[in-house]
Amino acid sequence: MQPAGGPIEPRIADQRSRGSERDGMREMLRDQADRGQTKSDIVIQSVQKLLRRGAITNLSKMLGRMHPADIAKAITHLSSPKEKREIFELVRGEGKRGQVLSELDGESIQQVVADLLHSDIAWLLKDLGPDDVAYILGCLPEDRSKEILALMKAEDSTEVADILKYPKDTAGAIMTTEFFSLAEDATAQEAIRRLQQVTDAEMVFYIYVTDKDDHLVGVLSLRQLLTVPPTTPLKNIMTREVMSVAIDMDQEEVARQVASYNLLAIPVVERDSKLVGIITVDDVVDVIREEATEDMLKMAGAIEEDSTSKSSSFGSAKLRLPWLFTNLIGSLLSGAILWYFRYTIQEVVAIVSFIPVIAAMGGNVGLQSSTLIIRGLATGTVELTHVWPVFFREVKIGLVMGLACGATLTLVGWVLHQGFLGMVVGTSLLIAFLVSTSMATIMPILLKRMGVDPAVRPVFCHDSQRYHRDYNLSDLSHDFLGVSPVRMARTRSCCCRM
Repeated sequence: MQPAGGPIEPRIADQRSRGSERDGMREMLRDQADRGQTKSDIVIQSVQKLLRRGAITNLSKMLGRMHPADIAKAITHLSSPKEKREIFELVRGEGKRGQVLSELDGESIQQVVADLLHSDIAWLLKDLGPDDVAYILGCLPEDRSKEILALMKAEDSTEVADILKYPKDTAGAIMTTEFFSLAEDATAQEAIRRLQQVTDAEMVFYIYVTDKDDHLVGVLSLRQLLTVPPTTPLKNIMTREVMSVAIDMDQEEVARQVASYNLLAIPVVERDSKLVGIITVDDVVDVIREEATEDMLKMAGAIEEDSTSKSSSFGSAKLRLPWLFTNLIGSLLSGAILWYFRYTIQEVVAIVSFIPVIAAMGGNVGLQSSTLIIRGLATGTVELTHVWPVFFREVKIGLVMGLACGATLTLVGWVLHQGFLGMVVGTSLLIAFLVSTSMATIMPILLKRMGVDPAVRPVFCHDSQRYHRDYNLSDLSHDFLGVSPVRMARTRSCCCRM
């Protein structure tokens, strides 16, 4: 007869080993964090290491404990499509594999499902929301998406097809049709009973109230619902002024409204106020990240380029060249101005040492102002109807910084060259600051009024303007004194020796 404690001992030992593994993992995370690595970096490195070693069993166990978003991130960082498919195939459970698919980028989705049958893909998507299914199918070729849709349930495929028909980057394209709504004549008791029966609604923090024609007429929270008598009609406790977005509204404006009013979800309505879907805060976070990345790429001249560096070298160069050619024209213009003032340079050779200073400082000031204005326009903190206060504020800031830096440059020029040249370059720097802040503030606003994205503005004229001002001031000083600043400095030096 087996002792009573026999079967329990292996179980206890197993629990102890698992506990020691967790302690070891925590210790490793702390050590890696001290080296500046995040948890995500550690997970990605572990997956790549186990894959290279061929430790499939350990890798499968690790993937079983990971969140779908972490698995998707690890797959995205793998180099070859084959490795991506291997990791994806090790994920257990159709539901979890579908969630991983919804977290991947478009290129990775195409790679991991390249060898899967249409029926297998449809099976993976069966538990996902319509918005996630629409996103995944939108990343696949159109003919393949249609075949997968045909294999799905009629009700699900209809909802997904409705989302796919809306243009990309609009509210309709990112909304979900799984929401909870009730008729305005329903009572609080009926609403609570319906809530208990709901299983597929994506968010029930807000209860949307509609009339008999499905027009959105109000909204209420769960707290409001639970603090009123059971027989109270919803129309008596709902908030009638509902924040909603049109189905064709740009997704960036949708994100701005959700952030402005601190909402967890926002309803999407057609032109006649008919409720057709909602946009949840998790989708809004994705939109904010995408739009911020897009703006930064535009400002760097890498419009529409894949920020993860997976696009081809030729394709990336093709996207960047137009912006670079535009700046090349500006640089040639600056060179023409240098050539025009070549005689001034010959007489005032010392001014050459200040050209990089004035160009760089003026450019940095303009970049600061333009970045603040462009970001303000994107987030809504700078309105087109409130332009002049912002403009004058930036000019005042430019004036203060120009006086401080101009005085410093004047002192340096006076000490190094012992003459009037310090006043010339100091004044030129002050004017450069004023013009740079003015142009960098007003140009994004003008482009916005013209319907052009301010992030793609070609700022190439600042150097030309600064060179022109610098040499004009040198010429003015020459005409005013009848001698170049350097010659005046040499004369003063000779007099001093005498």
